[in-house]
Amino acid sequence: MAASNLTPSDPATFILTGIPSLEAAHIWISIPFSMFYIIGLLGNFMVLCVVGKEQTLHKPMYLLLCMLALTDITMSTSVVPKALCIFWFNLKDITVGGCLTQLFFLHAGSMTHSAVLVTMAFDRYVAICNPLRYATILTNTRIAKLGLVGLTRAVLIILPIPLLLSRQPFCDNHIIPHTYCEHMAVSKMSCGDTIVNRTYGLVITFVVIGLDLTLIALSYGLITRAVLRISSRKAHQKALNTCTAHICVMLTSCTPFLFTTLTHRFGHGIPPHVHIILANLYFLLPPMLNPIIYGVKTKELRDKVVGRYNCRMWSWGH
Repeated sequence: MAASNLTPSDPATFILTGIPSLEAAHIWISIPFSMFYIIGLLGNFMVLCVVGKEQTLHKPMYLLLCMLALTDITMSTSVVPKALCIFWFNLKDITVGGCLTQLFFLHAGSMTHSAVLVTMAFDRYVAICNPLRYATILTNTRIAKLGLVGLTRAVLIILPIPLLLSRQPFCDNHIIPHTYCEHMAVSKMSCGDTIVNRTYGLVITFVVIGLDLTLIALSYGLITRAVLRISSRKAHQKALNTCTAHICVMLTSCTPFLFTTLTHRFGHGIPPHVHIILANLYFLLPPMLNPIIYGVKTKELRDKVVGRYNCRMWSWGH
């Protein structure tokens, strides 16, 4: 048996098991999964719709919100529908091409998401530390270019991962104990030398994502220093309020991402089902919470959403 498990093969499909040891509870687990996913889609599409139709919201900050919404939709949609197919219909098969495609989109979406968060932190830094030059430094065109740079960076950095995996020989065991095709989970199934794959994945995590987190921390460190120098209490409070939503989004996005990335490599004592549930929450909670956070904390956006809702209710009533 041991010898046969090490025999290289060319599998047509992989098997995604879902959440190991919790198969009997898949239906119950699918309820919050589907609810979070639907709420996230509705919230993010609402942000895109309102910002797209309201000319007064065609500003850098709201363009960044649209970019964040697009990355949230991409990440959650690359993972959740397949997970629900496993939970509801026991459809566990996924082709190798489908697996690598899913892997590319979820990791590229995650890296683009990180780039958007860096740009949002820079946006807040300019707005608070250099407000008189905000309109000249951050134009809509410049924000669009920064978004394109973030997307290009993500594609160029993530594309080698599925290409390297596609060249690997796989063993007879094609079972992936997960709800989606994660880079390290697929790498562990290979019979070949995966040192390049593992090293590249580690470099991405600690260099690229580490750099993004450092830039975000630096921006907010400079913002905090500038805010503490403000003598007026009212201005002090206003400056803090403009950052609250961004800080909440950073925490909801970065915390589960770092946890799942580090535990996949170093957290061998954590039960697999705990790790997999928390890994899925990274694709569920930020897309659901981000529109809510910005809807509550951003008055201009909130007023436009409420205004459109009241207008529709009035038109339906008449």
